[in-house]
Amino acid sequence: MIARLQWLLILVVPLIGAGCQAPVVPPPVKLPVPVTVTAVVQRDVPVQVRAIGTVEAFASVALQPQVTARIAKVHFQEGSEVKAGDLLIELDPQPFLAALNQAKASLAKNQAQARFARQQASRYEGLLAQEIVTRDQVDQLRSNAESLAAAVAADRAAIESAQIQLGYCTLRAPISGRTGLLALKEGNLVKANDIALVTLNQIAPVYVTFSVSERMLADVRRGMADGALQVTAAVPNEVGSVETGTIRFLDNAVNATTGTIRLRGQFANESRKLWPGQFVEVVLTLGQRQQALLVPTQAVQTSQQGTFVYVVKADQTVEMRPVTVDFASGQDTLLTQGVAAGETIVVDGQLRLTPGAKVKTGAKAPAADKRP
Repeated sequence: MIARLQWLLILVVPLIGAGCQAPVVPPPVKLPVPVTVTAVVQRDVPVQVRAIGTVEAFASVALQPQVTARIAKVHFQEGSEVKAGDLLIELDPQPFLAALNQAKASLAKNQAQARFARQQASRYEGLLAQEIVTRDQVDQLRSNAESLAAAVAADRAAIESAQIQLGYCTLRAPISGRTGLLALKEGNLVKANDIALVTLNQIAPVYVTFSVSERMLADVRRGMADGALQVTAAVPNEVGSVETGTIRFLDNAVNATTGTIRLRGQFANESRKLWPGQFVEVVLTLGQRQQALLVPTQAVQTSQQGTFVYVVKADQTVEMRPVTVDFASGQDTLLTQGVAAGETIVVDGQLRLTPGAKVKTGAKAPAADKRP
């Protein structure tokens, strides 16, 4: 009896174990990742650098009074265009005219006294030869004549100084430009070297200062050595505001904090589109890259190992391909190696990709050479 039970257990236990095992579930099927793709383009590309620049006046002069006087007359309107030499402000000249006349009167007096002293000294020299007067008397008269001659020279210097002070009563435009706000109106008393009464900005021509990456320094220096580098500046969202100029200044050091170097372009600005203090969009043309590989900028990704793109292979899987960036210009990026012309790369949808992932290509993005 016991033997029969043992045989039954041997037969039943495997059956129970087999019934408790979990069913085998096949692995989930990975669906293709939808992406947007485009082709790598190879063509001659102008080397252009885009930046944000600041407009600066070609010259800026703050007119400060050099004498203390009352503002007698203002000869310009605020914000108007003036030419070099134009009379802008007159200060009350009466105190300085009085000082000039006083200096002239003092000169006339000392000239008369000096003339008499010379004549007297000359007469006493003749009497000294006849031993009628002493040497001390002659020396005294000579000293008096020389003292009065020095007084005459001092009076002439005082007249010149008074004329200069009188000239400071008329403030003329030292440069051609546009006037700003007048700090004080007619009738106010101004002090010498106290405040700027008005500031003139020369805006034709005008400067635009901007910075580019230090990686472009060699190209910039090469372009400046070959000739004048062309640069354009445009006011954002303003049609017809593009101005063309040339690079006139390259800074003597790279900014170690930002890794950029400062440039300055000069623009004729005859249309007065560019205004000092304004931010403008700058495009600097450095030359051309022959048969460059061009891809959309958004296709280039960055990892800890460097820059890369996803290349779509013939079997619709992607390969993570390291690339070397030459430079980026707006929506397009130039590559020096890593891809070949005509290869298909992913432009949008990279976040869901891993190397070897299957993709489903949707609408193609416009190629780099078809971009506006």
